[in-house]
Amino acid sequence: MGDSLFSILVDESRDNSIKEQIAVVLRFVDKSGQVKERLLGICHIADTCAQSLKDVIDAMFSTHGLSISSLRGQGYDGASNMSGEFNGLKALILRENPYAMYIHCFAHQLQLAVVSVAHRNVMLSDLFNMLAIIVNLVGASCKCVDALRTSYHIEILERLNIEELSGGTGQFQEMSLACPGDTRWGSHLKTITRFISMFNAIIDVLENISEDGISLQQKSMAIRQMDTMQDFQFVRSFTSLTEKGTGYSECYEIIEVVHISMPNMNDIVVSKGRPRRANSILQELNDRFPETTIELFTCILCLSPRDSFAAFYVCKLVRLAQLYPMDFNSKEILLLRPQLDKFLMLVRMDETFFNLKSISCVAQKLVETRSSCYFPLVYRLITLVLILPVATASVERVLSAMNLIKNDLHNKMGDELLNDNLVVYMERDLFMKLENETILQRFQNMRPRRIQLSKLVISE
Repeated sequence: MGDSLFSILVDESRDNSIKEQIAVVLRFVDKSGQVKERLLGICHIADTCAQSLKDVIDAMFSTHGLSISSLRGQGYDGASNMSGEFNGLKALILRENPYAMYIHCFAHQLQLAVVSVAHRNVMLSDLFNMLAIIVNLVGASCKCVDALRTSYHIEILERLNIEELSGGTGQFQEMSLACPGDTRWGSHLKTITRFISMFNAIIDVLENISEDGISLQQKSMAIRQMDTMQDFQFVRSFTSLTEKGTGYSECYEIIEVVHISMPNMNDIVVSKGRPRRANSILQELNDRFPETTIELFTCILCLSPRDSFAAFYVCKLVRLAQLYPMDFNSKEILLLRPQLDKFLMLVRMDETFFNLKSISCVAQKLVETRSSCYFPLVYRLITLVLILPVATASVERVLSAMNLIKNDLHNKMGDELLNDNLVVYMERDLFMKLENETILQRFQNMRPRRIQLSKLVISE
């Protein structure tokens, strides 16, 4: 990494011993032009306020010899202690380094925007509310879950026997229903697709609950949900959400199997209420994505290599460089424009830059062809673009791996040991390249030892 510029991705979560842990991941561009995301470390924090998070990051930077002045991007989720405008971690870092641009994880923002817009729609809001009731009712006990899986298994076997379905490795594995979460990416679509796949099994379980329920309230609720599920509008709403087209094929399949009464499609239906507009969707997206972020990524889009750099626009790229006054002085801004013109001529004439898929590929080709030396300002601009943290998936994976390292059987693991094991686990591609002799010498030189550590010999 050296003294190159970088961004950080930060997230926090509880481990198996109910201790709050904060994970920090660095995002940078290496000497070959490739974007790298490496785990800097994980640390226990007793207080999750913004100042405590800032102190932990400062300590990590000091330990690894990093400077906050080299920071050019911050990526967090939407928690107030992280992204607060005045007292959040973002604000504290911006006071010290105003060029560390904050990017709220785009995946989180889009998920929250879609969920908010869906809840504003009466039909979709009712649909997901009913879905949550049915999922909770069917999954209320182990007995109901077992009955659901058994019914689904029997249905799959029957459809395989009549060759309605074709078998294969990994198909029709055991699954169950799950409630959708507002911040879990793709959880709503996963819930809906599983609901459609297990539609008949859910009807069977609800029938059993209506007959053998432990209370009258549970029985009546099961009957009401069965009636809801066998309504044509309910089935049509579900299938339309999972199809790019009309969704009628899935709808008719369920109708034929469950014997749902279907209305006459030739009847004239008068729509009720005022017509809905797309203004609410646009307003929600504008609220979730601020103007500064939109401007930043509009300029970045001009570096896209698709269709022979069709979106390349010099004025917007110069504007992008002006957003980094610490990296581009006034003289370099003037020199950037002719470099961009020459760069565009090169990439449209040189076959090396044809059919590239991403900006990262452009950076790698510039390094491979040594063109980064001829276009230093352009390469610097591309580097700044690549280190911006668009999504926090890498730090999310770190926290998921934490539960594998510090599991129920190792819940007494200390914080330092957890950090060491997690770094080795997450960066195993680097540690696999280390020679055993190097590791032995490292331990040998840490302190005086009674014996000389010898090279590990594997006998055949």
